[in-house]
Amino acid sequence: MHILLANDDGYLAPGLAALHAALTPLARVTVIAPEQNHSGASNSLTLQRPLSVFEAREGVQKGFRVLNGTPTDCVHVALTGLLEDRADLVVSGINQGQNMGEDVLYSGTVAAAIEGYLFGIPSIAFSQVDKGWEHLDAAARIAREVVERVIAAPPALEPAAPFLLNVNIPSLPYEHLRGLRATRLGKRHPSQPVITQVNPRGETNYWIGPAGDALDASEGTDFHATAEGFVSLTPLQLDLTHRAQLAQLGQWLERN
Repeated sequence: MHILLANDDGYLAPGLAALHAALTPLARVTVIAPEQNHSGASNSLTLQRPLSVFEAREGVQKGFRVLNGTPTDCVHVALTGLLEDRADLVVSGINQGQNMGEDVLYSGTVAAAIEGYLFGIPSIAFSQVDKGWEHLDAAARIAREVVERVIAAPPALEPAAPFLLNVNIPSLPYEHLRGLRATRLGKRHPSQPVITQVNPRGETNYWIGPAGDALDASEGTDFHATAEGFVSLTPLQLDLTHRAQLAQLGQWLERN
């Protein structure tokens, strides 16, 4: 079993080190992670400049390969030329902060897993619900258990294809976690307003505001499960076609 491990918080992030330590006893793990934090990078590829890779030489990151690009760059470059042999599983995380509801559209953590999925490889994104790395040991233990299950007996999901799982882990001690739960994505309110600042030259700068609160946190959603102390596992797909509107659009075209 060969696991390709990436993240979006950068190669020095505690979540990446914890996940690497948790998965190393299970398989051969290759780390290719961004040089810097790329939270919110979504599925962006770097096309305007060449990319470079170096190997970390010190600390817990020793042996990690580091790429000066996005999370998607890391997985793409790994799978199209950097790896000597194909990965059996792509794992991303552990992210500092939740990736639930519409977060998955912006998340670099989820994007790294999506890139593996696009190459036909089963992929999993792991995130902690709260920022700050509290109880990271528990999150890493959960991640290991999920991957152990996948290795022992991959989920038989239909249609038959590689799966893409988005996993969110409450920031709780391991003994307080209530188990795993299959969920759907919830929904958020619109983002908070931008934050404005005036720089020393008198120019106005804008910071993207915080994510909105949960709009749909009803039973069955990722928001509801994690609020109840469960680990949320959401199967994702990439077909954005609005099938309910497809026939209606065709009829509109015929009339006009």
